[in-house]
Formats: sequence, structure tokens, C-alpha cells
Amino acid sequence: MPNDALAADSRSNDSFDDVRSAALRRAGGGGGRLADPPERPLLASADDGHVPEGLIPAHAPWAASLRDRAKTSPTPELADFLRHLASLSAPRPTQKWRRICRDLAGAASAHDLAAGVLRALAEEDPLCSTDSGAHTAWLDSGHHYHYLVQQSDGDLARGAVWAATLTGGPATVQHLGVLALRAGGPGSDVIEDLRLAGAAINALAETGDPASLESLWRLRLRIGNRALRKQLDTALVTAAGKQGITAEQLVERSVPDHGLAPDGSLERELGGHRIRVAIEEGASVRLTFTRPDGGTSRTAPAAVKDDFPYELQELKALAKEVRGTLSGERARVEALMSAGREWPYDEWCRHYRDHPVTGTLVRGLIWEFRDADGEWHAVAPTAAPPGRPERVRLWHPVRASADDIRAWRERLVAERLRQPFKQAFREIYVLTPAEEESGTYSNRFAAHIVHYRQLYALFKERGWQANFLGPHDGGHNGLARAEFGDGRWRACFHHEPASDYDGGYAPEHAATDQVRFERRDGRRRREASLAEVPPLVFSEAMRDVDLFVGVTSIAADPDWSDRGEDRFAGYWRTATFGALTANAEVRRAALERIVPRLRIADRCTLDGRFLLVRGDLRTYRIHLGSANILMEPDDTYLCIVPSRGRSDGKVFLPFEDERLSLILSKAFLLAADTRITDPTIVHQIRRGAR
Repeated sequence: MPNDALAADSRSNDSFDDVRSAALRRAGGGGGRLADPPERPLLASADDGHVPEGLIPAHAPWAASLRDRAKTSPTPELADFLRHLASLSAPRPTQKWRRICRDLAGAASAHDLAAGVLRALAEEDPLCSTDSGAHTAWLDSGHHYHYLVQQSDGDLARGAVWAATLTGGPATVQHLGVLALRAGGPGSDVIEDLRLAGAAINALAETGDPASLESLWRLRLRIGNRALRKQLDTALVTAAGKQGITAEQLVERSVPDHGLAPDGSLERELGGHRIRVAIEEGASVRLTFTRPDGGTSRTAPAAVKDDFPYELQELKALAKEVRGTLSGERARVEALMSAGREWPYDEWCRHYRDHPVTGTLVRGLIWEFRDADGEWHAVAPTAAPPGRPERVRLWHPVRASADDIRAWRERLVAERLRQPFKQAFREIYVLTPAEEESGTYSNRFAAHIVHYRQLYALFKERGWQANFLGPHDGGHNGLARAEFGDGRWRACFHHEPASDYDGGYAPEHAATDQVRFERRDGRRRREASLAEVPPLVFSEAMRDVDLFVGVTSIAADPDWSDRGEDRFAGYWRTATFGALTANAEVRRAALERIVPRLRIADRCTLDGRFLLVRGDLRTYRIHLGSANILMEPDDTYLCIVPSRGRSDGKVFLPFEDERLSLILSKAFLLAADTRITDPTIVHQIRRGAR
């Protein structure tokens, strides 16, 4: 704001306390009694149409309509309305402020005026610090940047955002979403304005329109600022309450469809070329280009790049957004495995089966449907349920018999049905006698030595919250926690620096310890006995811990054998070829069905915890847990370090499992051991071959 405008604003402040607004009297119910004043007394209004200088910024594009109206059609009602907008200093207005705002907007016929300000904030050119000065007094104006609102005008801008929402309703949803992302999202054309973004987020929750849920969900996926994400969580709950639904229903109804068709695709014609954005097998999002002659490619033809650059950029941005939504939905739907939730059939169809994004995932899963007699019937992926079901729930193997689990696994492999995550082949964890005896904790995954940085990264990937181990207060005892069962339960996985920790920035290795459970009790959580934990919750939580240990344990490190008499060598030798965990047992069950279909089937045999592979030079035993290899006849260790590239996908796998892919790739390599050219592998094999 120019300095002369700021001075004028300061001079005008003295006049604010001297008058009261006729419109406020009307809002207060007449009778000569003044209504309760707005939140800031200095903004009390006058009985004429004068708008104090400096109240409206002189050059800001977003305020152009306010300046024009104040200049061409000044009225006492308009002055009262503008002063009231500028009285909003809180992120969320009180009910009193809202009531007065509606009355004043009506008296001033300012509904379109407020909507225009919101639209301009979302779409008009920003201010430049070089031309208009810094957006706040504490920032050096010599630094060049763009911004939306000067700090001294922030209350007026936020007041206009709320006025537009209160008087415009659902019509404001689109602009509120754009403004929130513009003011608070990454990659914006302006610097962050968290208060303005927060106002737009909070206002979105108040529209009462179903589209606001989708907009808030999009923002939740794209905004990374922690404070704004907390506001988004609150706004989502508020929006749910406005529409009379639960928090769980809110989440599933907030998933954006991105304008995709029911099969998860969208097509556009650009200069004779057809561009298709599509979700494939619930796993990936691809752009496919079809030329006028019918040929297809994954890369954009030169004609599309040259003639339609902006349209191509929009389609690429859409594909990126869909990938983000798909990834989030995969994690959300998999988390339902511990929830035990049920849905009315019609509701499930609308928000799950028929959703353009979510549907691509759930159609690849096994679901159970309850009929009018109360019987549950599991139905194969992509198949329709019999009759007219009443309720639906996600199938979990912990509720199924061993025969049913075996039949589903056979069917998935036989029909080459790939699931978006492990379901039929999902690991099952039930209480052991030792855990029943211990009562409140499990030592099933204790005393393992793991790569700590890798473990910490896996915590984050799986949605667990954990403190970081290191030489700081609280850094010597690790605790990772995650919620299960729709937040009703929390699992706690204890760990600590391993004995080789020398006090550096972070330990190289960590030692695992107990797993405990807590139950929500009002706003607090209390420790629960293992017997209290629902089977679905216990199985899912222990599955995650098994994953943490199995992936990060030094037993799975093929290079460890070169460390000689390292202090952890004994653990490595014991664990790397030891008994199979539940995760490895499922891997074995998958191999029982996959191996007979391989072209090297006559060279492979499953033997306990190993896959035996007969080569021409030696016979090899690949451990189904660690994927490490022993060579017969003397059980010599064979070190093969896997490449970092992805599997070629030539062998069908019913679920994604990096360790299973590694075992199969090693099996193919060793079955043709005479054709191996890597000198380090050849040397190890021939050194003891007969």
C-alpha cells in the first residue's frame, strides 16, 4: 500500500469511534437500541456514504470492484458493509459477525460485490513487491516477489472471502479451492499467505455443498504446510457435520473423480490425435497417444507438443493428480482391512464400486455380501454378487477357513487376477501361547538387528509416527506408533540404538523390542492386553511390524557375509536362513502355485523354508525369507547383489512383493548357471563345484 494511503488510513481511524451505523441498528432489532458492535469498535460505521481513505487498497487488482463501487455508488449501507468486512481479524468469524454480515450485504446489495472480490483473489494478477512495496512492513521491499494481499489489508480480504461464502453458498466452492491452493499450496505464483489460505479452507467447510468435500480432499493431497493441513482436517470434519455424515463417510465421499469416466479413463481430441488418460489395473496412470493412422505411443507426438502445448500440459497435470489420488486411495482402502466396517450395498456401490478412481482398486478385491437371511458370501474380483445384497464388507483371511483361503489363492493364480494389494495372499497373525502368557506385550519381533535409516523411512512410508534416534533428549528410546481399526486402536513398536552406536548423528543399526497396544478411551488412550485387541487389528499391526523387520533386518543384506567376525555376524548367520515368518510363509504359498507354471519348473522344488534350484554346475537353496542363497553340497553362501532395476514382469505375480520377485529372478539365473557371465558370481560357484 502507498505511504500516503497508510497515512490517510491512520487519520481516518479517529472518526470510526464517533458514529454508529443505521444498518447495524436495523440488524439489532430497532427500538433505538444499538446492535452489538462488530468485533473491532474502531470500525463502527457512519451515517453517510463516506468510506475512509485507506480502507480499500488503492492499487490491488482484487479490490478493483470495491473501489469502483465506493466511487460511483457510495451509500451508508456500503460503507457499513466494508467496515464490517475489515473488522474480521479471526480465522473463523463468530455467529454474530456472520449474522451482521448477511444483513449488511443485503442492505448494500453487495452479494455480487463480495463474489467478485473472491473471484479476483483467485484469478487476477498478483501484486509485485517492486511496484507496490513489500506485503508486510518487516520484509525488505527490495526483494522482488509477488503476493496477493498486503498484510494491512488482510482483514478486509478475508472478510470479503467470508462474505462471498455466506451470501454466495455453493457457487463459491470453485473459487475458494483455487484461492486456498494459490495462497497456501506449492508451486504457486505468489508467496504463501497462510491466513488467507486458512480463511478459504475454513469457508469451504461452511458452504454445505457436496462439491466442497472434493475440493477439500484435493487440497489435503496437495498442501504440505502442517498448520494448513490441521485446518484442512478440521474443515473436513466440519463439512461432514454440515451434511450429516460420519468422519469415515466424509473421507470416502471426498475422493475426487477428476472428471474420469466410470472405467477410470478420460479422452481428448487434439488435432486429429486422441489422448487417453487411464488408470491401468488399479496400479498405474498412463497417457496414451493415438495418431490419426491408428498407431499408439506413450510419448507425445511432435504435432501435439508444438500445436497444443497448454492442453498437453493440462493433461499431464491431470495424470499427476490422478496418480496422487490413486496412491492415497490404495493406502486408505488397505487400511480398511483392520477396520471391520460394513456398508449398505447402495452406498458401497456409489462410493466404492462405481467411483472412477476407487472403483479401479475395489473391483480387484474380494468382497463379502450379506443377504436378507444374514449369510455372508464372498465374491471374486470383478464378479457381481448374487441377488440383492443388503450389506458389504471387505474380505479378510483372518475370518476365513484354511480351505477358503487356499481356494482363493488357487483361483487368483489360475485366472491371473492381480490384486492392488495383498488380500488373498495376506499374512495372518494370531496370538501365540507366549503372547497370551505375557499379557500386554509381544516379543515376536524383538531382538532383531536392523538398518536404522531404512527402518525409519519405512515407518514413514507405512504411515507410522516415530521419533528419530540420536544423541538428543529422547533419542535413545525409539517408539513408532500407528492407528488401526478406524483410529480406535494404536500399535506401539519399541526399538533402540544397537550396541554399535557411537553417538554420531544417528545410529547405523537399531535393535527391535516389544509391540504393545493402546485403546482409545474418550480423548485418551490406555494400554490394553493383547487378548482385548480385535483379531483384525492385531493381525494388521503385526503384519506391519513383520514387514519392518523383514525388509530392514541385516539378515536380508547379501553383503553382510563379507564382514567377517562382525559383532552382529552371529545374528546374521542365525536369522538369514532361519524359520520363516508369516510373511515368508505367504511367499511360500504363492510359490507353490507359481512354480509349476514356470518354464524352469522341472528344475525347482520347494523344500521347507527353501526353494531348491538345480543348475548344471550346482544345486542352490534360496531362503524364502531373506532370499539369500546356500550352495550344495557344503552349504556355501552365494552372494548375489540384486540390481536396482524393477522386475521385467514376465512372471505373473498375484500381488506386488519385491522379495518374491527377487527369489524368482535368482531362480531363473541359477537354473542356467552355465550362462552366467558375472565374474564374481562365476568365481563363487566354480570354487566348490564338482
